[in-house]
Amino acid sequence: MSALADAKKAAKGVAAQLMDSVNKLESNMKINLERAMKENDRVYLMRVPAAGSLGALPAASLVKPTSLAEVLDASKERLFSSLVPDGSMKALSKYTEMVDNIIRIQAEKLQQASEITRVRLKEMDLPDSILSLEGSITLPVDLKEDVEAVQISGGPAGLESELQQLRDLRRVNQELLVQTEELLQKEANEDAQFRTQFGSRWTRPQSSTLTKNIQDRLNLFAANLKKAADSDSLIERGVKENYPLMSILDKRPIESALPSISRPIMSLDGNEDAIVGALKQSLRQLESLGAQRAGLEDMLKEMKRKDDILPKLMAGVGSHDDLFKKEISKYDSICAEIADNIVAQEQLLLQIQAQNEQFATVFNLEDYKAARERCYKQIAAAVAKYREIKKNINEGLNFYVTLQEAIGKIKQQCSDFIMTRNIQCREMIEDVQRKLAGFNFSSSSHSSMQRNASVLPDQSSPPPPHAQAPYAAAPGVDSRPGYSQPEPRPAYSQPYPPSYGAPPQQPPYGAPAPGQYQQPPHQPPPGHDYGQPAYPGWRGPYYNAHQQQPGPYSQPPYNAPGAYPPHQSNYYRPQ
Repeated sequence: MSALADAKKAAKGVAAQLMDSVNKLESNMKINLERAMKENDRVYLMRVPAAGSLGALPAASLVKPTSLAEVLDASKERLFSSLVPDGSMKALSKYTEMVDNIIRIQAEKLQQASEITRVRLKEMDLPDSILSLEGSITLPVDLKEDVEAVQISGGPAGLESELQQLRDLRRVNQELLVQTEELLQKEANEDAQFRTQFGSRWTRPQSSTLTKNIQDRLNLFAANLKKAADSDSLIERGVKENYPLMSILDKRPIESALPSISRPIMSLDGNEDAIVGALKQSLRQLESLGAQRAGLEDMLKEMKRKDDILPKLMAGVGSHDDLFKKEISKYDSICAEIADNIVAQEQLLLQIQAQNEQFATVFNLEDYKAARERCYKQIAAAVAKYREIKKNINEGLNFYVTLQEAIGKIKQQCSDFIMTRNIQCREMIEDVQRKLAGFNFSSSSHSSMQRNASVLPDQSSPPPPHAQAPYAAAPGVDSRPGYSQPEPRPAYSQPYPPSYGAPPQQPPYGAPAPGQYQQPPHQPPPGHDYGQPAYPGWRGPYYNAHQQQPGPYSQPPYNAPGAYPPHQSNYYRPQ
């Protein structure tokens, strides 16, 4: 760091690139120094020596000096060594083609020999039969991958929990559907009750005409739920009927379900071990021949890589046929070894075939192969059946989830519809009550005026000792001022006050003046409040007498089609 500081002082006026290099080096050194100090303080905790106690850094040799005489010496250079005559190049190409042909032919022989070995061993079911005798049984790769996929997804034992999910989702959908239908039915019953009580004065549309589209969709959902229940029953029956077949997939490892070769119960000559040992020895020799073939192929490729006859071609003149024969002969030994390997393999395969026939007779391999094939087919059938049932269950789960969302939206629409209908119901009830009260008041006033005019006393006669009511009210009839004999009331109501909460009216013409004797006002029956309607059940949960103001309420668009068409599901097909 000190040397860099001195260099920066002495380097004033130098090129900017050089100063940038010095600054970059100084920055890197600072970073490294800080990291070293931090690591020492936290980890190593070593004493830092004084800078003066350290020796000087030795100079580094960045270049190797070369004498000028060596640079100018041309005796060691072959300036035209890479230049090849045209004839030599053509001869080299011909030789290379000959070598490639030999290697290709020998490689094909080796590959063919390996393929023959694989096919012959598979026909004799080797070495699988030996491994089965020793307990090392394996499934075919494709079948094993299918079984592993089934076991990862839960296997047949996990189907019951998925069936329970189907039952739970179906129950939830049915409950939602019933709740929605009960909401509509309750509103329709209330509307029918009011329509019966008010008769022709109840002029709003019937609930059934407004909810027809919603009811049709609910009926469609109910029909789909019924079909879904039938499909679920088929799935459950399929699981129950096929579980004995699929239960083999729950065995871990799956190889434990495969049959194995057993030793004969009674041995005639006791040479089973000798037969098995001889067959194993022959298989090991066959494996050695295969490894030898792989080594011979590698030797051919290596020999070709090192084969360079270009200097000999450039040194020779005339025809190169003799040179080619001599050079090609280098590959004869390897070709002979390949031929010997193939012959030895053929003889060994014949020997293995004879030993395997003896082995199959002693250990009854035919029965074992038949049992193993049946087990393979059972496993494959179990996998196919499991996938079919699993696919149907997944489609059912998706159906119920989608249907639950659709029913939830319909239920919300029904709640909004009922809220709006309750508000409209309250407004219509108030309007009908006002009309009834106004009609009764007008009729009573007109009748009272006629009766008072017919009973006016003579002006010449003295007044009666006590002022009488303008007319006598019949027993049980309201004799309050301004009221006449009421018309037949609807079956739902009690007598209404003049106007709900309005200030009292002035006595009409002919009624007793203030100070005259009046009959006591009619009192309502005990327990009856004229400020409340006389019929139960019309108020909805959203009614608030002090906050809601009468006014027009537009009906919500409940007839808009929903986004869910459950009848288009591919899962629930008609039976």
